[in-house]
Amino acid sequence: MYSLQYHIVWCTKYRRQVLKDGTDTDCKALLQELAEEYRFRIAAMEVMPDHIHLLIDASPQFRIPDMIKIMKGGIARRLFRLHPEMKKKLWGGHLWNPSYCVVTVSDRSREMVEQYIESQKERAWSGKGRPPKDLLMLQAYHQEAVDAGHVRLQGGDSETS
Repeated sequence: MYSLQYHIVWCTKYRRQVLKDGTDTDCKALLQELAEEYRFRIAAMEVMPDHIHLLIDASPQFRIPDMIKIMKGGIARRLFRLHPEMKKKLWGGHLWNPSYCVVTVSDRSREMVEQYIESQKERAWSGKGRPPKDLLMLQAYHQEAVDAGHVRLQGGDSETS
């Protein structure tokens, strides 16, 4: 049996902080439903006001762009139905930025990525001042993945394969 682990991050359109006040909880529940339906496992998840972090464990038959499309599309449709007020904060009716980041996760780095994701709400960094130590470690890990060619960025970002 095969298992591939990915750290996936995507943002709301215009980085609007719309995933809060109950939409974050609904978003988590919808992601869990999609994981059950499509048979992948969410090992760690955090929904921030303007982005989502996932650590998923999936079989090799899943194509990452297809998984992202399923998750982003399914969540957006359902969240707009549950929270129609979100559309007022977003232009053009799109919830997600078209870009995303996917990094393969090794057994060696899995625990560090899990801890990083799970600590997101506690350690929300405003981008000002010095970043937290775990962010620096994760950025170093991600840079290793980019250098090794394990990262795929979609949308307007550059792509490495």
